[in-house]
Amino acid sequence: MNEISRPNDLDAFWMPYSDNRYFKSHPRMLARAEGMTYWTADGKEVLDGTSGLWCCNAGHGRKEITEAIQKQAAVMDFAPTFQLGHPIAFEAAARVAEVTPEGLDRVFFTNSGSESADTALKIALAYHRARGESQRVRLIGRERGYHGVGFGGMSVGGIGGNRKQFGAMLPYVDHLPHTHIPTMNAFSRGQPKYGVELAGRLEDLVALHGADTIAAVMVEPMAGSTGVLVPPKDYLQRLRQICDKYGILLIFDEVITGFGRLGTNFGSERLGVTPDILTMAKGLTNAAVPMGGVAVRNGIYDAIVGGAPDGIELFHGYTYSGHPLAAAAAIATLELHRAEDLPGRAKALEPYFEEAAHALRDLPNVIDIRNIGLVAGIEMAPRPGRPTARATDVFRKCFDDGLLIRTTGDIIALSPPLIAEKSHVDRMFGTLSDAIKAAA
Repeated sequence: MNEISRPNDLDAFWMPYSDNRYFKSHPRMLARAEGMTYWTADGKEVLDGTSGLWCCNAGHGRKEITEAIQKQAAVMDFAPTFQLGHPIAFEAAARVAEVTPEGLDRVFFTNSGSESADTALKIALAYHRARGESQRVRLIGRERGYHGVGFGGMSVGGIGGNRKQFGAMLPYVDHLPHTHIPTMNAFSRGQPKYGVELAGRLEDLVALHGADTIAAVMVEPMAGSTGVLVPPKDYLQRLRQICDKYGILLIFDEVITGFGRLGTNFGSERLGVTPDILTMAKGLTNAAVPMGGVAVRNGIYDAIVGGAPDGIELFHGYTYSGHPLAAAAAIATLELHRAEDLPGRAKALEPYFEEAAHALRDLPNVIDIRNIGLVAGIEMAPRPGRPTARATDVFRKCFDDGLLIRTTGDIIALSPPLIAEKSHVDRMFGTLSDAIKAAA
């Protein structure tokens, strides 16, 4: 076993989305990873039930990705992409375009899902301006939506806890209702039956604001970070119809649902709706190097680039857009997905995973279970006056018993690497079952 490093000071690092005070008095450290497994600093195995943070779809420590990064670092560690280029960024974009939905063949590279969300919104606004419709400035999101932590994505997003510390958001933003209807859709398998009418609320927003003021609607095909909210049947199709009717761009945030998670390259393919703009990150590089991207319908690119005067067409970008090491990681990751058919593996395992998830239905305090692809959300009744406490106890018990899960509120989310096997599923849900019982 490789030597595992141990930190000697926890004070300097201000941890993101963390209870810093609790963690630094009760640290749980991950120090090494391979395949389906993490190891703690003291050498204990922890089964990864969350693909790290929805991102290591091909499992950990894949030598093909590591070697590609090492090789590229030895050739060229960095090159700018402002008015210059390097071949591997163009190759990575072409490889991404091979797996994106048909017609979305232009790829703008970012460094995260948050940057992808803000980039997509800016492209939507630039597109309408290029077409002479600069009055289209309104952006529509959805309650309980998560689009990262930039001010654009946070404004269009609809998770109150992410917004309350930061005052005013962007202007000209409105929200659709979320699609979670527990009284009608509890314990759904795949897409729930009820809720298509909620897409029709977009018509209400059009009537309120005026169709010619709305630039784009941004939604997650499956809302992951808010607790696995699967879209009702025909809901996304109805959104697509309304957007087409009024000339509104439809943006899918596929940071979680991309790269095989739902048994297809992207969630839009599984759910049968093609957006105008699609955001990605996480699984793009298997999280080995930070990278995100935005794929756009070819006509959007043509309108912005072809319709601009000489010079820069879109005043937007990042120092690390198309970073050489990230591009190398993306190419290697996409080759792994193709060679090992990771979306196909997820699709094949889905029925077994679904049965294991719904077998928890009769456990204490479990009030809902929902799933699609290799994602499951298990919702528990909160403790009176102490929301999130029950799920937090389950998280800590699972970790101590060798399983990494994800919690949001009192919802547990599982999203294992797509290389998972039935034995891993058995262990995941067995450990989780014991933890739920212990937290009763």
